[in-house]
Amino acid sequence: MQQFVDIFRRHYSPMAPEPTGVSPRLQPLSGIRAVLFDLYGTLFVSGSGEVGTTREAATQTALEGAADAMGIATAWVLDGAAERMQARIRAVHAEITRLHGIEYPEIQISEIWSDVISAMVRQGGASSSLDPSEFDFRQLAVEYEARANPCWPMPQLETCLEALRRQGMDLGLVSNAQFYTPLLFPALLGRSAEECGFEPDLQFYSYRHGFAKPGMPLFALAVRALAQRGILPNHVLYVGNDMLNDIVPASRVGFRTALFAGDRRSLRLRQEDPRLAGVDATIVITDLAQLVECTKIRKEDES
Repeated sequence: MQQFVDIFRRHYSPMAPEPTGVSPRLQPLSGIRAVLFDLYGTLFVSGSGEVGTTREAATQTALEGAADAMGIATAWVLDGAAERMQARIRAVHAEITRLHGIEYPEIQISEIWSDVISAMVRQGGASSSLDPSEFDFRQLAVEYEARANPCWPMPQLETCLEALRRQGMDLGLVSNAQFYTPLLFPALLGRSAEECGFEPDLQFYSYRHGFAKPGMPLFALAVRALAQRGILPNHVLYVGNDMLNDIVPASRVGFRTALFAGDRRSLRLRQEDPRLAGVDATIVITDLAQLVECTKIRKEDES
């Protein structure tokens, strides 16, 4: 995995969040014992706003760069590989839903790359010298992701996590993700997620379970894990940048919620989406440091 960490480090450079024009809406939140986070666009500035949502032009450029890095002739990239990849993802999603009834399934991105390139080799659309059986599709996925979705820690990230830990909060993650997502922590912070304070049993990545947000299963898993720690849903704060993917499912399992409105790239208000009817975030923050003040344990909480 160190090889993949190094790829991210080579391609990532400082990025600042872009103002959203949204005003924070803060209040003291008594009784919080655990804080769970989304990752892309919440803990990390995300150039595309979310894993798997890169713009078409950026996708093409990233494909060409990844192919060059892997020593592949770029002719196949210019012959519809980006469209084939998106089509394959849609097809796999549909097949999983049909076979297993999962409303929001998650794919394994390295398998998608394998399917697409293997098909292109068979059809003559990729270099005939490429042997898919000997190819490292995980590396290709990382080379592509590093170019397509540059990331950088949000301002105040480490300070916020350290302060929440000092308050005695259990920290966790519920995120749409791929196998390389946990590597953002060592790549950008020099420490694993666990070393940053995230409990191993409170990390829920979509690729590990086969289902994604805005579906409920990842949050249901989190509820069960927290219950084993004696933490009820109303003592949990979930922080995310997307009203549909984050605030709706977290609210439905009984978590209190914080909409992170700190970066225009990733903020998803979805004001016209009927699925948001009757749902609002408990608080709205524009800086991670605001979490610390809202969750601060006060004398009235201890009485």
